[in-house]
Amino acid sequence: MSPSGSYQPLLGTTDKSDDTNRLEAFVRAFFSERWTVRPVKVMAVTNAGGVSPIGQVTLLPLVQQVDGQGDVTSHGLIYSAPYMRIQGGLNAVILDPQVGDIGIAAFCDRDISAVKTAKAESPPGSSRQSDPADAVYLGSIIASAPAQYVRFSDAGIELVSPVGVHIQAPTAVIDANTTINGNLAINGGTVKNDGVSIDKTHRHTGVTTGSGTSGPPSP
Repeated sequence: MSPSGSYQPLLGTTDKSDDTNRLEAFVRAFFSERWTVRPVKVMAVTNAGGVSPIGQVTLLPLVQQVDGQGDVTSHGLIYSAPYMRIQGGLNAVILDPQVGDIGIAAFCDRDISAVKTAKAESPPGSSRQSDPADAVYLGSIIASAPAQYVRFSDAGIELVSPVGVHIQAPTAVIDANTTINGNLAINGGTVKNDGVSIDKTHRHTGVTTGSGTSGPPSP
């Protein structure tokens, strides 16, 4: 069952019996039931970094409910909320949320359940409005320093991974003066410098048996 909002009166105010205050109380109660944007905690995630369609998260709203007597209670969990990914067509940055992330959720002003199912233009699934069941998780807002990251700064772009970096493509071109610190292993293929092969198959000209050095490599 989806959690609902609660009427949260302004501290130090009381509603009198005249029409103005009754109207004010009604308006406050009306808007207290409407969800707009709130901080949330990720409690479960359907995806874990795989190459897959965008998944869903289970969320816990972090701002608790306070009733007219000042009693504080937690909200219920929000299930099956889609999360935002940077994606255009079949191009994407895959960075799935993780359990424990604290982020921000927006709550759509109409029921989006039919759109989530059909992935196309659809009528609202019900008459609910600005309801927690129609949450969309937008990403983290409170987090520790990362251990794996791409960093953009005035010094340039830095790619850091404590595990490894895998680049897969039919071709790759680097236009730069390149420095390699560490061991370099090349498995298969041909390595060339200015069109001359420098792998284990290349030959040298002007070679004679003895202690002399060879000439320049030949193509």
